[in-house]
Amino acid sequence: QVQLVESGGGLVQAGGSLRLSCAASGSIARINPMGWYRQTPGKQRELVATITSIGTTNYADSVKGRFTISRDNAKNTAYLQMTSLKPEDTAVYYCRNWGLGGDYWGQGTQVTVSS
Repeated sequence: QVQLVESGGGLVQAGGSLRLSCAASGSIARINPMGWYRQTPGKQRELVATITSIGTTNYADSVKGRFTISRDNAKNTAYLQMTSLKPEDTAVYYCRNWGLGGDYWGQGTQVTVSS
């Protein structure tokens, strides 16, 4: 069983930065990939970035060069550093951990970027 708790969301002006954190419980989380997804009302949840247990990353085209995903396996925590934020980045951001044992999601954290 894996539990995920996101933090770090908030309100920021366009061009600003935020860092999201996702703390995972459960030893199996360390060997599973982790990812960040986002969702706005009326739209499907979309991939933002993913990272494997050994640090291989993947990004949506819309965030390449602006967002950086990382993880600290010793702390069982993933991060999403977001820079040069745009109003269209406004969404609820969800952490995901999947693979051995199941597919797990956090409760989400709101990110609002004002113009």
